[in-house]
Amino acid sequence: MKELEERIKADGTVLSGDVLKVDQFLNHQVDPDLMFAIGQRFAQLFADNNITKIITVESSGIAPAIMTGLQLHVPVIFARKHKSLTLTDDLYTANVRSFTKQTDNQITISKKYLTSSDNVLIIDDFLANGQAVFGLLEIAKQAKFNVAGVGIVIEKSFQPGAQKIKDQGIRLESLAKIKSLADGQVTFMSAE
Repeated sequence: MKELEERIKADGTVLSGDVLKVDQFLNHQVDPDLMFAIGQRFAQLFADNNITKIITVESSGIAPAIMTGLQLHVPVIFARKHKSLTLTDDLYTANVRSFTKQTDNQITISKKYLTSSDNVLIIDDFLANGQAVFGLLEIAKQAKFNVAGVGIVIEKSFQPGAQKIKDQGIRLESLAKIKSLADGQVTFMSAE
């Protein structure tokens, strides 16, 4: 997605050879126009998949997931990373390691929002090692719903997450694929 790649080049900051900071438009301050365009693109990519729900992990996946849900006219569910007084029983849970924060989280989704008849699209902001996606796939296994595919805003193609997802036979659509963050520069994969 050209608009996204241009925004990453203009406003992204490479913090190291494997960390890209995009908090100016994606995961701290959010650009609603860009998120709307991202939602439109995911909706186009998955338009023929009869999606019934979208799931993501809080918090940075929520904006692109909401905009995709708006376009597809389906509910969006986000897995919580933190305990809630109102969300205590009948939960699907999975453990997820955050690459950027180097922390472990137990994510949860209430069982009342997912059924075995759902056809679900997973949306997330970044794909590095795939831990968030694999946590949501674990929840899919518990709930026995179908995963129609995974939509990623920014894929770090030099890390193993994308290949691990593809190796499981899951459709993966990434809007910006980063080949390298070497020497403080963002290099994108060439168009396939």
